[in-house]
Amino acid sequence: MYSALKVILIVIPLLCFSDQLKAAQVKLLVLGDSLSAAYGMKQEQGWVSLLQNSWQDDGITIVNAAISGETTDGGLARLPRLLKQHQPSHLLIELGGNDGLRGYPVDKFKANIEAMIALARKEDVVVLLQKMQIPTNYGRRYTQMFTDSFDQLAKANDVPLLPFLLEEVALNPELMQKDRIHPNEEAQPLIAEFMRQQLEPLLTK
Repeated sequence: MYSALKVILIVIPLLCFSDQLKAAQVKLLVLGDSLSAAYGMKQEQGWVSLLQNSWQDDGITIVNAAISGETTDGGLARLPRLLKQHQPSHLLIELGGNDGLRGYPVDKFKANIEAMIALARKEDVVVLLQKMQIPTNYGRRYTQMFTDSFDQLAKANDVPLLPFLLEEVALNPELMQKDRIHPNEEAQPLIAEFMRQQLEPLLTK
C-alpha cells in the first residue's frame, strides 16, 4: 500500500510537469502590421500585449514582430531572421492589408505569403493565417479578389484560417480611431479576447 502511494505521489507531479513543459514550448510569432503593432497607443495597450498578459500563467509566449505599414514584401524579407532569432513553435501571418490598401497585385502578395509559409514549415513551425479585409478603394472586383485570396491560400497550403481580427469592432465607430482603419485603445481588450478564442484551440492541441 505504501509503495503504491509512493508511486502515485511521484507520477502525478511528473505528469503535471510534463503538461507545463508542453505549454512552455509554445511560442507564437506574430508577423503583422499596424493592427497588431498597437498603432496610435502604447505597446502595452495593444491586443498582443494584453493577450500575452492573460497567458502569463499558461506558459504561452508571444513574440510581437508586427510593424506599422508592413507589407508582405517586408514580412517575407524579415522572416528568416525572425525565425532564427526567436525559434517559434507557431507563426501567425497577419499581413496583406497594406498590400491591398496600396492596390498591389493579388498574385504578388499571395506568392509572398506562400513563400512565408514554406520558410516557416522548413523550420517545423506551425503556420496560422489571419484573414484580412480592406475598403473598396480599388473597386469591388479587386476587393473581392483580395478577400478570396486568403481562403484560397488557406486551402491550397492546408493552414488554419483565422477570421479578420477586427470582425467584432470595425463597424463600431466608438471602437475605431479617426482614420476608421485602426482600432482604438477601448477596442484592444475585445480584440484580445476574440483572438484568444481563435488561437487557444490551435496552440494547445
